[in-house]
Amino acid sequence: MTGFDYDEMTTRNRGFVTAEEQDRLRAAHVLIPGVGGMGGAAFMALVRAGVGRFTIADIDTFEVSNLNRQLFATLDTVGADKAAAARAGALRINPEAEIELLGAAWTGELERLIPACDVIVNGMDDAAAGVHLYRRAEAHGRTVIDAYASPLPSVTVVKPDAPRPEARLGYPTVGVEWTVVTAAMRTECLQREIEYVLTHSSSHAHVDLDIAAEVAAGKRSRFSFATMVTMAGTMMAEEAIRVILGRGGGTDHRGYFFNPHKVRIERPLAAPIAAVRCFAVRRFMQKMMA
Repeated sequence: MTGFDYDEMTTRNRGFVTAEEQDRLRAAHVLIPGVGGMGGAAFMALVRAGVGRFTIADIDTFEVSNLNRQLFATLDTVGADKAAAARAGALRINPEAEIELLGAAWTGELERLIPACDVIVNGMDDAAAGVHLYRRAEAHGRTVIDAYASPLPSVTVVKPDAPRPEARLGYPTVGVEWTVVTAAMRTECLQREIEYVLTHSSSHAHVDLDIAAEVAAGKRSRFSFATMVTMAGTMMAEEAIRVILGRGGGTDHRGYFFNPHKVRIERPLAAPIAAVRCFAVRRFMQKMMA
């Protein structure tokens, strides 16, 4: 493409990354299943940071309701395959990027995909596929960057030796083959995640709890807002870059929540405090969903 030059595109990255680190980003390969909301924001940030190789997957098409937050959703892409539209958008930023495109078949190719990537950014919200992704990432020694189903931006970094979310959050999928996970089990997985979010953050103070109850009960889709989704996706991209460059710091498998309303970081509570609060949250959720 006329006028494109990778070095010129990334010249303002200097000061944040060295020339050697930029080369490492250019050679890096990131797997991103789900390029709608947070996954799409992470993908956009990583493309602009100069990451050179991606494998992206999605099973959905863009809808008008996605325009409120998903960066690759425009009137021109409504009705289009999300992964294909995201790839086209990314190539308009860096036409030299190598981007493999997959649809629903991505879950059957993880034995090929995971060993070939440097890090995984999980942008999808299917509990069964997520369980499968995490299990195979552990088997192949790869880190998964993720976020909670939370109204506050959040991020987690699940290294190969860290506990899987299904075990840590008490999903009913433990010991169950991912292909036989039922709709009821998916709903319970979401409820366990929401329980964790309400226990360890002030999320309840920043959303309509009646709508949240409908989401937890599986009666409506998750609610999302542009600033929250974009912030979370950018936080995920930052952690992915940290993994690629081998930098220290960052968060762990429990992650953290960023509260822009109070301008503070909310970290997981200590176990004794969390146990008491979780008991109250469970009673609250039962009453709320009733």
